[in-house]
Amino acid sequence: MKRARFSDEQIVRIQRETDKDTVVEVAKRHGVTVVDEYTQECLAIDVAGSIRSKRVIDVLSRLISVRGAPKYLRSDNGLEFVATKLLEWAVQEKLESVLIDPGKPWQNGTNESFNGEFRNECLSMEWFRNRLEARVIIEDWRQHCNAVRPHSSLNYLTSNEFVAGLKSDLPTETRKLSSQW
Repeated sequence: MKRARFSDEQIVRIQRETDKDTVVEVAKRHGVTVVDEYTQECLAIDVAGSIRSKRVIDVLSRLISVRGAPKYLRSDNGLEFVATKLLEWAVQEKLESVLIDPGKPWQNGTNESFNGEFRNECLSMEWFRNRLEARVIIEDWRQHCNAVRPHSSLNYLTSNEFVAGLKSDLPTETRKLSSQW
């Protein structure tokens, strides 16, 4: 049975990304990746010493102030995503929280895949001397990813090309390709 996909509504999936394998000055890096499920665009990668629900709210609030609010937030069940503070904030912002079932990461497979690429292509390839350097390098990688990486679900367009097409008069079939399974 195919999983329903919210194609016409903007869905942002958030997922905690923890990387313990790379040895850096900050022995344990934590971050939050925010990806638009429809456009495959990485909207933000926030790097901090620790991620709490307040930090997630700050990241999402900044994005909402610039891009508008999504209807849904899809996330795993990390403590920062199931915290009462975040869930109350989501209700206040009229966002529906869509948590995946515990132990079923395939329900958030696209974001799991993105985080794997992020880990393999960025985190594992760099030696960050400090958090500021990590933020700069990660932001460069995020922008590069949106501008250069094509997605089969977007008819092999990059996220930036797809978003630009949504703003222009691309045929409806091209705009809706990512909603087809």
